[in-house]
Amino acid sequence: MRFVAIDVETANPDMASICQIGAATFADGQLQAEWKSLVDPEDYFDGFNSSIHGIEKHHIVDAPTFAAVSGELFDFLGNQIVIAHTHFDRTAIAQACRKCGISPPELRWLDSARVARRAWKQFSKKGYGLHNVCTHIGYSFQHHDALEDAKAAGQVMLAAIKETDISLDQWFGRVARPMDLEAPGSISREGNPDGDLFGEILVFTGSLEIPRREAAEMAANVGCTVASSVTKKTTLLVVGDQDVTKLAGHKKSSKHRKAEQLMVSGSSIRILRESDFKQIVEGI
Repeated sequence: MRFVAIDVETANPDMASICQIGAATFADGQLQAEWKSLVDPEDYFDGFNSSIHGIEKHHIVDAPTFAAVSGELFDFLGNQIVIAHTHFDRTAIAQACRKCGISPPELRWLDSARVARRAWKQFSKKGYGLHNVCTHIGYSFQHHDALEDAKAAGQVMLAAIKETDISLDQWFGRVARPMDLEAPGSISREGNPDGDLFGEILVFTGSLEIPRREAAEMAANVGCTVASSVTKKTTLLVVGDQDVTKLAGHKKSSKHRKAEQLMVSGSSIRILRESDFKQIVEGI
């Protein structure tokens, strides 16, 4: 697992007015390299912006322009996944490139704010700013210094991967899906009578890679009747591959444990991983 996190500060409300850039490379869960530069924005400094990051015109007297420093920056970014907290930094880089007549590099951007909103429910609607999330994960840093903020965004990414057991590549798919994959709404479905698995009574449990409603449609299309809870009628229990539930100290969900109890009592229930279930459906 390798990625680079980036952050910029601007001299005024124009996002092209970059006055500081920081970037940090992470590999195998560790900080590997750092890069930082003041930048002459070739523009004025707004008092409000300076009050936030502390950079004023006299600080950038000998600093390179964005055009001059862009080659070194893009070399550092390389052909890697780039993490930034919110779209501000990505847009600022694009605007600065446009202002200088430079073609921005082709990068895979991942917004760590969108990741945080899905990794921790308390941040789904508010409070997902970099400082709040870092306080939650126990990471201290000097806010509004570009390099410090870049490293903080990288730490948020690492913490989210650890918290959810969703890999870096899988997060690209996860951020494109609804905030709450378990949003209210029944997933019960009647099975397609022409489906190859007609007669199976299926229940989902754990953290699925795809939204429950999508999984339910998939199951119903191949004939499964989808139920919301495990009963003596249940014949299939599909458990999410990423299931790391910790309810009441158990390693398995309550549905999973109930299914195993019913199996001991003689019920005919088959327990499958989500990936195995998908493989069965794709093979039909």
